[in-house]
Amino acid sequence: MATQILKQSVVVFSKNYLPINQINIKRAIILLVTGKAEPLDFDNSHTFIIRSPSTIMRVPQQIRLTVNHVERSWRVPAVNRREILRRDKHTCQYCGSTKRLTIDHIIPRSKGGNNSWDNVVTACEHCNSHKGDRTPLQAGLTLRSKPKTPLHPIVAFAEQFWRARHQCH
Repeated sequence: MATQILKQSVVVFSKNYLPINQINIKRAIILLVTGKAEPLDFDNSHTFIIRSPSTIMRVPQQIRLTVNHVERSWRVPAVNRREILRRDKHTCQYCGSTKRLTIDHIIPRSKGGNNSWDNVVTACEHCNSHKGDRTPLQAGLTLRSKPKTPLHPIVAFAEQFWRARHQCH
């Protein structure tokens, strides 16, 4: 049972209540004990009970930093194969396949399309060859999602956190 609790994670909020990360419970305990974070208990029920020989500690599923969070600099990643595959979750944006993936320019380069985040997607070899030197509309293909520039990791985490929280209630 004790090892199960140590595998749990805690959501960290910045001083101004922005969800910024998910950390393991050991790291959360260190932040709480050193005073670098305080417990946040939104719904008064979800806490982990940690017992040591001399102490019983309640660790909530959310904590808030009491110190200023130093933001590491982040730049939008370059448009390259690895980053496009990551953004598209290694899935063809036309049929959903995860096999034999390539990169497709939605508006072909020969037709003035550029190498930008909103014009490149992951496509399987079959869909890419079917599309050829045409737009998806000309080829009778539909994109599963609109391609966009990757979000800052903290913004992406905050969106994911609030979306998941909204679905639970």
